[in-house]
Amino acid sequence: MAKTDYSALAKQIIELVGGPSNINKVIHCISRLRFYLKDEKKAQTDKITSLSGVAGALYNSGLGQYQVVIGPAVADVYDEVIKQLGSGFADDKATAEAVEETAEEAAANRPKTLWGWITRGFQLLIGTITGSMIPIIGLLAASGILKGFLTLFTFNLHWIDTKSTTFIIINAMGDSAFYFLPILVGYTAAKQLRSEPITVAAIAGVLVHPTIAALWAAPTKGMATIMGIPLNATFFGLPIHIPQYTYSIFPIIFAAWLARPVGNWLKKVLPLSLRAIFQPLFTLFIVTSAVLVLMGPVISLISGALATGINFLVTANEAIAGLVVGALYQTLVIFGLHWMIVPIISNDIAMTGHSVLNGLVNFTMIAQGAGALAVWVKSKRADIKGLALAGALSSFAGVTEPAMYGINLKYGHVFWTASIGSTVGCFIAGLFHIDMFGFTGSLIGFPSFFSKTNPNNIWVYLVAAVVTLVVSFLSVYFWGFTDADLDKGKNAQKKNVFKGAVN
Repeated sequence: MAKTDYSALAKQIIELVGGPSNINKVIHCISRLRFYLKDEKKAQTDKITSLSGVAGALYNSGLGQYQVVIGPAVADVYDEVIKQLGSGFADDKATAEAVEETAEEAAANRPKTLWGWITRGFQLLIGTITGSMIPIIGLLAASGILKGFLTLFTFNLHWIDTKSTTFIIINAMGDSAFYFLPILVGYTAAKQLRSEPITVAAIAGVLVHPTIAALWAAPTKGMATIMGIPLNATFFGLPIHIPQYTYSIFPIIFAAWLARPVGNWLKKVLPLSLRAIFQPLFTLFIVTSAVLVLMGPVISLISGALATGINFLVTANEAIAGLVVGALYQTLVIFGLHWMIVPIISNDIAMTGHSVLNGLVNFTMIAQGAGALAVWVKSKRADIKGLALAGALSSFAGVTEPAMYGINLKYGHVFWTASIGSTVGCFIAGLFHIDMFGFTGSLIGFPSFFSKTNPNNIWVYLVAAVVTLVVSFLSVYFWGFTDADLDKGKNAQKKNVFKGAVN
């Protein structure tokens, strides 16, 4: 296997840190190039972080170093940088000390208990998810707001007929980013996890292909099942379950991670003359097969068990169900585990015209919007305020992903403190037996709570919604966020569950 040529990357990094005239010395640790610059303000951080092969960049004022995060290939990139700059810019002794120091630091920071490993793994997983979502948050927020206005103009004000082509076109505009979310996330996750973005995007295309989606949507009566999950397809004679992949992100993030080692292995075994065609071909086939055979059924089994449990709680005790749904539902959304609950809600509405479960879920959307709104009010950073307000408006329109991935999961404890409000609000709603007579929720879905047989239902909604808003907003404002958390959030993007912390 030929050694990768890092000359182009090294040249770009040198130019973007200000050129040779701005560099005093260069050393490296186990994953970062560390530049001693004459003027760190000349370094173009945004352009450096966008380079293929660079995982991040930052100025460490305590050490007086501008650090470029490379990862395992750092020594090779460093050698090329020194080759282009000249040996006078190297400091072998300082490099050796930095490598030893960061290795010792990594060992010291390694979790000592099982709970420590679980906590670290969860933090890294969230870092991977938010890092993969950040490039498309603005698009998701815009799409969520558009869908909210369409709902308002269609179902509330009746300005647009749902059977008109105008509705169909605008609905497609609002739905596109969410329906094809796996493709967008596949591309961004692959860039973060250093696999081939176009190949991973193609794998995501398989997951949302109309024929695959049709397998999930087709009737399943009479099919064999495993723990209640229908085996709705076969793959080389192996019965498998095809779940809903549109709107999901976790399966394609798994695919982006798996595509890297598979691709690297194929580079080793394939002749150079065949690599351009057969590496993406085999990567596409192997990784897609793994996702369909392994990840899809696993996620379906987990979400199916959760759906059964939640449905049982709603039937047995609505107030207790409110506590559980309020505390955990948006966590299920993060991992795409809520898709087995959505059919329960749809079936309830289709068969009876109402859904108690959807009435409870509604307040979890309001809570995440209120959390983002608290960040908008408290932060003094213009960029964060814009993102937080867009996320809040999208959540109040019934789409929480922009708020969660753009703000709430990323900074401080916004997500968890906002969930305090949804837990309280859902409990109150369940205690007074909330019901919902439509699918559209959050603040824009208030007409879904008018009941012909129970005039008090809308008042239960209003009280629970106000409580959710106030408790979530105050919890986040006082305990969930400060502008100091912004730097921590940036560092979280430089971590992922598959590579570990970047040092």
